[in-house]
Amino acid sequence: MRKLSRGAYEDTKGSVRAVESMVEVALLTVVYYLVWRNLYDFSMFAYKGKYVLAGIYAVLLFVLFENTECSKFGQLHWTDLAVGQFISLLLVNAITYFQLCLIANKMISVGPMLVLNVLQAVLALLAVLSFDKLYYRLYPPHDMLLIFGSESALGLKFKMDERKEKYRVSEAIPAQAGLDKILEKTAKYDAVILNDVPAALRSDILKFCYRYRIRVYLAPDLTDIMIRGAKSNTLFDTPLLTVKGTGLSPVQRVAKRTMDVVLCGLAMVVAAPIMLVVAAAIKLEDGGPVFYKQDRLTRGGREFKILKFRSMIVDAEKYAGAVLATGDDPRITKVGRVIRATRLDELPQLLNILKGDMSIVGPRPERKCLADEITKEVPEFPYRLKVRGGLTGYAQIFGKYNTSAYDKLRLDLIYIENYSLLLDIKLIILTLRIIFSKESTEGIDKAREIQEKSRKLLEELQKEER
Repeated sequence: MRKLSRGAYEDTKGSVRAVESMVEVALLTVVYYLVWRNLYDFSMFAYKGKYVLAGIYAVLLFVLFENTECSKFGQLHWTDLAVGQFISLLLVNAITYFQLCLIANKMISVGPMLVLNVLQAVLALLAVLSFDKLYYRLYPPHDMLLIFGSESALGLKFKMDERKEKYRVSEAIPAQAGLDKILEKTAKYDAVILNDVPAALRSDILKFCYRYRIRVYLAPDLTDIMIRGAKSNTLFDTPLLTVKGTGLSPVQRVAKRTMDVVLCGLAMVVAAPIMLVVAAAIKLEDGGPVFYKQDRLTRGGREFKILKFRSMIVDAEKYAGAVLATGDDPRITKVGRVIRATRLDELPQLLNILKGDMSIVGPRPERKCLADEITKEVPEFPYRLKVRGGLTGYAQIFGKYNTSAYDKLRLDLIYIENYSLLLDIKLIILTLRIIFSKESTEGIDKAREIQEKSRKLLEELQKEER
């Protein structure tokens, strides 16, 4: 009964978030309406027209909030929610400004819209903090059991420990402990996490948890991701799923390429002045070349030269070879630290996209030498080459700089198997949010720290088993 009651209570999370989101959108729309009514010429909007426009504003804002994940109160960190909402508000208010200009048949003053942005930013921040606090009061952290199949899988515990307000991993048990012992412990917990558990054992655990409504957090393996993108075939009385493994269809590739050219052309107009300033700063610092060119892999394993603003000393690899940069890497220049932190070093890749070597959204292009090394440990790594490499993508947004190669591959395959133009648009918007996220720029130092903690914890668990 305890599990059933807890499960039923958990089912209200989505409803609570939806209500919170609608309340916030309603308040933000009221602020918009008041600013619009008091600071603009309101005489042209007779009868019910003004309410229709306010309704359109509310719907647009709600849709953008929901599709850019900035109303996931209690799930994402409050800073990510706040930044996401600020960006969404800027986009909606920019669209609304030009809408009002078209209605007025002239360019109206931008002053009131600036006032609107400030007022709404303050209100959005208060809403995020309030709804976040309410969420944690209503839904305290689950008491969770981690079931792991390898030392690297054990590292997930330390990642989740960084969000103690949401996750509480109280115990870890290896898959080798056996089904009976695992189920005995599982029955005592509100939720379990399955990471790198053998398929047959995982199936038994999932059925047990499904029966008793114990929440399961499952780290999918590559075949799980492939199945998620499969199409159902109901011609027979035996259900079939079709996994094609061909990447994007010809129609999808044409649509994606069209969007790349249009958006990149517009972005180049905005980015050109910024690129000139960055180029001048790099040249003035040490007199070296502005751009850094490097061979990378794209669709089908084809090599191309990727363009970046140079952020390291000239000929940096002569001293350290082809290695990933750490947080305090002495090879990074002063200008380089700034442009790497703000992602400005990636702007020249707009030219790669226009040329057709890359796409705006896709797996991050990797060097052949590093890809070959990764493939020795993760043979499936070339699967990500079914599409063009991207300036941004699933792994760049939802992963971190220190995310393992296998986890990045999982994220990239989720993107490939679930591709749509709407997903691309969503990821482009989310990219704006992560620019302001420190976590996504963490170096490999932290990955090594987690690896060491995992090793020590595994040794302790093995001692207890003996």
